[in-house]
Amino acid sequence: MSSSDVWDAATAAGYDREAANMFAPDVLDPAVDVLAELAGEGSALEFAIGTGRVAIPLTDRGVPVAGIELSQPMADELHRKRPDVPVVVGDMATATSPGEFSLVYVVWNSLGNVRTQDEQVATFANAARHLAPGGCFAVELSVPALRRFPPGQTAVPFHVGAHHVGFDTLDLATQQGTSHHYWRRDDGTVRYAASNFRYVWPAELDLMARLAGLELVRRTADWRGAPFTGDSESAVSVWRKFA
Repeated sequence: MSSSDVWDAATAAGYDREAANMFAPDVLDPAVDVLAELAGEGSALEFAIGTGRVAIPLTDRGVPVAGIELSQPMADELHRKRPDVPVVVGDMATATSPGEFSLVYVVWNSLGNVRTQDEQVATFANAARHLAPGGCFAVELSVPALRRFPPGQTAVPFHVGAHHVGFDTLDLATQQGTSHHYWRRDDGTVRYAASNFRYVWPAELDLMARLAGLELVRRTADWRGAPFTGDSESAVSVWRKFA
């Protein structure tokens, strides 16, 4: 198994509620639009499919979706909602799903869950193995906001809301980070949780893709297609498998 954190049953049970902002139509619909276009008439494979935040609406668009998920409890939560979505419980760097796909995708920073460069390289290779010639691999990933770090600071906020506050602590030497989450419950108590990740620069992603036989098609700052610039703090990258 890779170095990923593994979501337990308690985390999986509360995942949809605590990530409710990511299920909002203005967040989710643009992603599903792009992925449906990339899949075309073919099928899609989602790495780190989780509870089906993206897979279920993509399936509802008529795209057959399969998944690979490291956490059995997360897969169980998905199957409580949609038992017809096939999921292989395993590591997205090495696990295989039957069939050949026109699209493989991994969203919302999940590529960072595998926490070594070697494992991330293996994830690209695994995506390429699953793709039909001409198929695409799409990755949504944050770009570390290092320009907002004054000297000596080790943390930067990524979300501040009425019910959730989150910030990342980053080690610039190792590209390792931890996301810290604080949720305010209705009774006024606060729940804390943390997850670990390895951040990846866009140029590093492109090299991983090239090693896997993939070429960059486009990179935007978000799912709506905003231009990617030096100020962008997220990227949606699409690579195509050499025919």
